[in-house]
Amino acid sequence: MITVRALILVTATVAAAGLGAAFIPTAPATAFNALYAQNCAGCHGADGTGGAARGLVDAVYLATADDRVVRDVVARGVPQTAMPAFAETAGGALSDDQIDAIVQALRSRGADAGQSGALHPPPYAAVTPGEAVRGGEAFATFCARCHGADGRGGPGAGSIVDPAYLTLVSDQSLRTTIIAGRPDLGAPDWRGNVPGRPMSDRDVSDIVVWLAARRVP
Repeated sequence: MITVRALILVTATVAAAGLGAAFIPTAPATAFNALYAQNCAGCHGADGTGGAARGLVDAVYLATADDRVVRDVVARGVPQTAMPAFAETAGGALSDDQIDAIVQALRSRGADAGQSGALHPPPYAAVTPGEAVRGGEAFATFCARCHGADGRGGPGAGSIVDPAYLTLVSDQSLRTTIIAGRPDLGAPDWRGNVPGRPMSDRDVSDIVVWLAARRVP
């Protein structure tokens, strides 16, 4: 029979040898679930489908943003928005390998969520420069039904010209939301505003300029 004294001696010997940690399983530093839970879930949702910020496990979003774009956003953040920089080189806590692990896992999960390779959304960055007058016309066509004629809210959605909101989002964030939608909030992607009439790059660019012009200086 093992006595209490013997157990104490064994425990002390193991600890002295530096082996105590061997009894506590730890996840690799690049384990996605732990990285996501600690750094992303608070804004993007525990399951990656959206929260205070857009969902990242979204086939449409990932068809719009390639790995370079996603990695850059994670590493460097989005200035003048609530998205911080996570790379160690930018003052964050994540190594290059950890950021790569997040990007690769999001891509894999996004592919599982839908056929992102078969989608052909407008490009992530504008190809056609936007124009505000055209933007007002495009907004009336594609957005006013939900957000109201002046963007201050309508039967299907709230204000899209609220000064606090426009202060917190970049032009690129507006563009991404118009293209990829916010499925978690019921906002359609670029194909779903007018049946049979998907939005073009020019439509998206024009609406972004129209919205940006409504920011309070």
